[in-house]
Amino acid sequence: MRQSFEEHTDPSFGPKHVPLIRQAMAEQGLDGLLVPHEDEHQNEYLPAANDRLAWATGFTGSAGAAVIMKDRAAVFVDGRYTLQVREQVDQTLFEIRDLVEGGVPAYLETAAGAIIGYDPRLHSPDALAALSRAALKAGATLKPVNPNPLDTAWGDARPSQPKASVVPQAVANTGEDSNGKRSRLGEALKSMGADAAVITAPASIAWLFNVRGGDVIRTPLPLSQAILRADGTARLFLDPDKVTEDLPTWLGNQVSLEPPSALESALDSLKGSAVLIDPGQSSAWYFDRLSTAGAKILRGMDPCTLPRACKNEVEISGTRNAHRRDGAALSRFLHWLATEGQVSPPDEKEAVAKLEGFREATGCLQDLSFDTIGAANGHGALPHYHPSDRTNERARQGSLLLIDSGGQYLDGTTDVTRTVAIGEPSDEMRRRNTLVLKGHLALARLRFPAGTTGSAIDAFARAALWAAGLDYDHGTGHGVGVYLGVHEGPHRIAKAPNTIALQTGMIVSNEPGYYKSGEYGIRIENLEVVMPAEPIPGGERPMHRFEALTLAPIDRRLVVVEMLSPEERAQFDAYHARVLREIAPLVEPIVADWLAEACAPL
Repeated sequence: MRQSFEEHTDPSFGPKHVPLIRQAMAEQGLDGLLVPHEDEHQNEYLPAANDRLAWATGFTGSAGAAVIMKDRAAVFVDGRYTLQVREQVDQTLFEIRDLVEGGVPAYLETAAGAIIGYDPRLHSPDALAALSRAALKAGATLKPVNPNPLDTAWGDARPSQPKASVVPQAVANTGEDSNGKRSRLGEALKSMGADAAVITAPASIAWLFNVRGGDVIRTPLPLSQAILRADGTARLFLDPDKVTEDLPTWLGNQVSLEPPSALESALDSLKGSAVLIDPGQSSAWYFDRLSTAGAKILRGMDPCTLPRACKNEVEISGTRNAHRRDGAALSRFLHWLATEGQVSPPDEKEAVAKLEGFREATGCLQDLSFDTIGAANGHGALPHYHPSDRTNERARQGSLLLIDSGGQYLDGTTDVTRTVAIGEPSDEMRRRNTLVLKGHLALARLRFPAGTTGSAIDAFARAALWAAGLDYDHGTGHGVGVYLGVHEGPHRIAKAPNTIALQTGMIVSNEPGYYKSGEYGIRIENLEVVMPAEPIPGGERPMHRFEALTLAPIDRRLVVVEMLSPEERAQFDAYHARVLREIAPLVEPIVADWLAEACAPL
């Protein structure tokens, strides 16, 4: 199996390091220290060298924070990690608190008179502003630190920064060369009165320069920074050890390759220039440096973010191919689960390993797109549960097994969830699965006017559950990249307001769910791409629709047919007919025969 997040971080992280951190804090006259999960690049997934939160607390989740005071400490996580954090963190040292409800700001309001350090390279200015307001309310002081006391405490034991080679991503997969992208974005900078943009998000750099790296587990990112000028030229700050022989030629004469040590002077050279920088993706350090240099700061969205989200025809075609390949691997797994797995139910880690083996067998898998969520029995009620040696359970007869997984391929990124009955499911399981299915189908068949945001259509996925007095507490859909991040903005489908309209070429998940605490969980997830809809007779506005990218059967044993309308039945059967048509030729005859049964009309 590929390395997991659990293996990616040192299991000795945590308790023994707190005294070392406090000693380093005292040497700088600090009463406390903020420890965010984010690193210098605001990454969701981190290289081991940047996983400060894990080193300090033992918690290895992909979202969280900690505050370490002289005499107390707290770690903050959201609802996805309530089980994991209690397994990994020493609760005699750390109070466990909610990251969303109150979070770190509420905790700071109890730190009256304290001097609390923060590393400006690790906090976005917007996040830092909220923390500063909370500290001010308590009469506490936030103090920028250099060096970070945690890094001082980590010392020589800290892993080296990753130096994975940065390689070209062929235009056959990107659909547009870097010169075209940079010229297009340069014109956009001119139109907003910007002379340059500072780009710090690794996904944006990978997309803009048509390169991929290996610095971050599960995502092919090169850790680096760039300055894009309005004339389309650029400076790319990249560790020389990552530069492959053919990279300079690939980048061309309009891109200068420079070491990271040149970044500070490059920012200083922007004195008097109007510089666009994203306060949501770039840390406060960049804003401080540009301000000190005398640049005119334009706060706005990273210019790569929206163009990256709107995939071109080549990217969409490649993603379709990746999903067919992935769908064949998933169908082999579902066949195994429907045959051997019913006779001898697997434990969670066995199921995860089996699915990964089928993906590996494609010969095209570059990495997983995230650690597989294999959740049996009551673990299914934890939406982002990951099995470990300590929590691993065997699926029981009469239970549900929820598998949320995905792969990274050169031509696309996948993310799919299927919920499978082990043995005979209860009537309640079947009815609630059908409510989730109705929401999934409602969103998948939706036609919506151009300019509609994801928050405007979220309720379609929840309406059937709401009618039964039920709901789920996560978003309905997140953006997905093309051989990039499995979580990608700026669009999403969720209750929370979002101002970014769903546009042609955007890929988004459709994943309503239901979770009964301690008993089972249900989620049905496909990735969809936004496409123009056919003109509607008498219609007055251009419309969009969703096209399913994910191709894998949905467990028919969990469907109460009588709860579906004729339209829903026809939609469900049409989807399964497409799965059979496109996936059956890619799998062995025994799997194809099973697929014909699994995809038979209701």
